[in-house]
Amino acid sequence: MQATFYQTVGIVGTGAMGRGIAQIAAQAGSTVKLMDAQAGAAAKAREALCSQWDRMREKGRIGADIADAHKARVQVADTLDDLSSCDLVIEAIVERLDAKKALFAQLEAIVPERTVLASNTSSLSITAIAAGLTHPGRFAGYHFFNPVPLMKVVEVIAGLKTSTDTCQGLSEYACQTGHTPVHAQDTPGFIVNHAGRGYGTEALRIVSEGIADFATIDRILRDQAGFKLGPFELMDLTALDVSHPVMESIYHQYYEEDRYRPSVITAQRLAGGLLGRKTGEGFYRYDGGMAQIPAEAPVPDVAEMPPVWVSPRAARRSELLQLLKNLGAHIETGPSPSPQALTLVAPLGFDITTVAVVERLDPARTVGIDMLIDDAATKRRVLATNPATRSDMRDAAHALFARDGKAVSVIRDSGGFVTQRVVATIVNIASDICQQGICSPKDLETAVTLGLGYPMGPLAMGDRYGPTNVLEVLFNLQTVYGDQRYRPSPWLRRRGAIGLSLMHEEH
Repeated sequence: MQATFYQTVGIVGTGAMGRGIAQIAAQAGSTVKLMDAQAGAAAKAREALCSQWDRMREKGRIGADIADAHKARVQVADTLDDLSSCDLVIEAIVERLDAKKALFAQLEAIVPERTVLASNTSSLSITAIAAGLTHPGRFAGYHFFNPVPLMKVVEVIAGLKTSTDTCQGLSEYACQTGHTPVHAQDTPGFIVNHAGRGYGTEALRIVSEGIADFATIDRILRDQAGFKLGPFELMDLTALDVSHPVMESIYHQYYEEDRYRPSVITAQRLAGGLLGRKTGEGFYRYDGGMAQIPAEAPVPDVAEMPPVWVSPRAARRSELLQLLKNLGAHIETGPSPSPQALTLVAPLGFDITTVAVVERLDPARTVGIDMLIDDAATKRRVLATNPATRSDMRDAAHALFARDGKAVSVIRDSGGFVTQRVVATIVNIASDICQQGICSPKDLETAVTLGLGYPMGPLAMGDRYGPTNVLEVLFNLQTVYGDQRYRPSPWLRRRGAIGLSLMHEEH
């Protein structure tokens, strides 16, 4: 076995996060000293870890000798003084700046100068925590994700005075624990919590505009864009008493930056105690731990299908026409639709109303379809009406696009439908993280893929759907909503304009 970079590791704070870090440290071969200010908490944490290794042994995942070795490496520290021999001390206590500063001031008086000090903070400034230390060069952020043994990414964060050697050592140790280190500058939310701002907040904006309900938005983002969990399923899982304060914290730390604006919807639900799974009700109601999800609207029964005319400005027009042929539609090919025709538009970023007005189409017969993503790559088609769309035209479009059995969602008018605006927001925020130099594009992709479970990294997402398309969506969203939230990052705007990959770094 490779020599462990830190032979003895102290863990202060023995909640779920502290226990998780202790588990991977012991499994990597370090002697672990658990310390908690609450009497008996460290001993209970050790018992919980030993029980976990016993269960792993019973299931045949590890041998008895390995389980015994892991247990032998975990010790209980009664006081901070017992951590004086540690090579590394990781703090995982309450998220309060005053408490963390006080703890590290105490530790600095106890441990030798060679000892590395690290905070597992998810939201506080590393520079601010280190401000009172005599040796701030040996202090860094070391942000793991819960559950630590399963979430294989750790953010290594340098404060303004953190030494390169400190970050290098922490990175090497992360690799020894089986984790992937990513390097971040000391900015609000670091990488993962910063990059994750777009998914939930944009979905909440869509709901607040009355475009679709929670379940419909979740279905669209799972089936059309490939996310493992919809944003409202995800917020129910993490719980609003965790996710809403993070939304507010990052928004305020960035001095009310529009891209991170929280929602009154989550503020109200948090106040009302609708936190998610753990309280039995959030965006969904839970019965026996199972979400009670409303059924989808059935496919309408349409006796006579009208002819279909497709706007010459439609995105992926040739693909859309081929799809309509495959579905058996009668397609009109004239320069304008006949008075009977269902009129199809496929905008990027614009709403259906704007397109109908600009293209001088009859809004009563106009329906939009989201063609950002290749239809063959999706499990769901998304249609949008405008306030004047007749119900017979809406039903005809729904029935037509459901003919081959693929799921169809019909939403109200929205600039960028659902997927376009959520994907564009995610890609734009990620691009700006790179623009600010918070981390490298490679570390960003790794952090988001491992930390958030997205189907691909946000820059890869932008490359797949086309930086120029994402840019068009954002420009048009800004026109529709007049909101600075959608202004494109210079990173995205420049690469999109000249056809470069969003992963491309300047030399």
